[in-house]
Amino acid sequence: MTFAQWGVLALFGFLLAGLLFTRIRPASLFGVVLVFALAGSLISQDQLMANAVNPGLVTLLLLMTVSLGLEKTSWLKKLAHRLISDSYAVSLVKLISFTSVSSAFLNNTAVVASLIPAIRNNGVHAPSKLFIPLSYAAILGGTMTLIGTSTNLIVDSLMLDTGAKGFAFFDFFWVGLALVVGGGVTLMLVARWLPSHAQASSEYKNYFIDAKVAEDSPLVGKSVQDNGLRNMESLFLVEIVRDERLISPVTPQAVIEAGDRLVFSGDVKKLHQLKQFEGVRLFAENNGLPSENLIEVVVTPTASVIGRTLKRAGFRARFDAAVVAMRRGGEQISGKLGDVKLRAGDNLVLAVGPDFTQHRNIDKNFFVVSGIQLPKALSRWQEWSILGAFASVVAAAATGFVSLLTGLVFLLAGMLAIKVLNTNEIKRRFPFELWLIVTSALTLAKSVENTGLADLLATQAEIWFASGDVFWAFVGIYLMTLVMTELVTNNAAAALTFPLAYGFAVGFEVNLMPFALAVAFGASASFISPYGYQTNLMVFNTGRYHLKDFATVGLPVSAVYSVVVLYLVPKLFPF
Repeated sequence: MTFAQWGVLALFGFLLAGLLFTRIRPASLFGVVLVFALAGSLISQDQLMANAVNPGLVTLLLLMTVSLGLEKTSWLKKLAHRLISDSYAVSLVKLISFTSVSSAFLNNTAVVASLIPAIRNNGVHAPSKLFIPLSYAAILGGTMTLIGTSTNLIVDSLMLDTGAKGFAFFDFFWVGLALVVGGGVTLMLVARWLPSHAQASSEYKNYFIDAKVAEDSPLVGKSVQDNGLRNMESLFLVEIVRDERLISPVTPQAVIEAGDRLVFSGDVKKLHQLKQFEGVRLFAENNGLPSENLIEVVVTPTASVIGRTLKRAGFRARFDAAVVAMRRGGEQISGKLGDVKLRAGDNLVLAVGPDFTQHRNIDKNFFVVSGIQLPKALSRWQEWSILGAFASVVAAAATGFVSLLTGLVFLLAGMLAIKVLNTNEIKRRFPFELWLIVTSALTLAKSVENTGLADLLATQAEIWFASGDVFWAFVGIYLMTLVMTELVTNNAAAALTFPLAYGFAVGFEVNLMPFALAVAFGASASFISPYGYQTNLMVFNTGRYHLKDFATVGLPVSAVYSVVVLYLVPKLFPF
């Protein structure tokens, strides 16, 4: 092997180790790989520029941008309330069907976010019986079309970069439809294993709430019992933090001192009870924000605040918001709220200031679950205009009348013209990190080709599979991608495994399509862990799940999903 080939392998190793064993954001790791590939002359400047404006990548960015306008429409929210019936089985069928079809054409994160409030407040079935099926249905539905999930478009861009023909709009359809049917039936059978948590307002319960006792508070010098701190509705005093010392459990006879941090667990909606205690201020109020205007968010896997405490993150200045309460699945949080290190998937209740919605970094750090409204609702004619235009673009792209990229350019121009979107919104929510990941992945793939490593891998592939049975190489690529997407993220998994898939296809001198589909479907197969796919993360804490809940229901779904992919792809797309 040459020095350049060893350099490419070192970049692969660095990237894999960083994704698996560190909390560094994937975009940062991929960015480092891009810089070293260019600095080491593994790729030329012209090739780098071509990767940055790859047609598949530009199509993905355009699709995510026009999705910002589609998210503003109200039809998803209106239809959501019709999905719940008295029968749990009927509700599941309607939920899985509607979510799957919607996710085939719309951003599945937006679909799940729109349906969460209606499911959470349905008043008929426990939300925890429906949230995981909602997320899994969105994943399954996204596999039916080219635009159903970002991973399909990422693999498409990687294929185009090799000089191969990209995916057609409905290349995924028959396999995806079988996945929706097979996965949906499996969900119907195993959903009864899901936990049954409290309904309606349960999303605000069991939160970690931190309040500080002022120096002049009348509570000072009196016991917990005398102050009435044990007689509140839905709020329970679980511990006191005093001079870096933790007092837990808190007895009725414990005496309150000035500067004590009172840590409650309970229902955020009952926070008004703390107003009756003079000299007791919430963490958010200590940060200069009132606690009346509350919203709930989930920390994203790529958030810059992960691993930092609220104090170190500069939360107030960075987001014009302060944390009122926090929840972390079924885990008990302890200590001062400001000293807790944030993790991906944490649910936060925020008191927000007037500039909260104007900050560009909100969408990169949080999924907004509830409590925030769009600044201005779309008019009826605006809604129908963009829905009709989007349907026309999809139909034109599916029939080959115009390319998807061209159609999306005109659709975005139309959205700007009728003021559904504005340039500030686009700048604020532009998916820069996704662009960097895909550009870096294309760069790494081109480096594999430039250094001759692709040919070397192809030769090695033939040695490994001396029997000449290309099917087992196909199975290996699929399983590798599936494992990677559970351990890291779907987009990173696709970007990492595609160069290997391409090397195998070249080595066996067979059709690239089944190997590319193995990567695309494998990268979407995140059913066992809540961290591999963003819709899983959105429902993780909202449904008050534990990791075992995803594994219990997800393993059968993942098994059926894998059988369908490994059987149908080679049948429909022969080697």
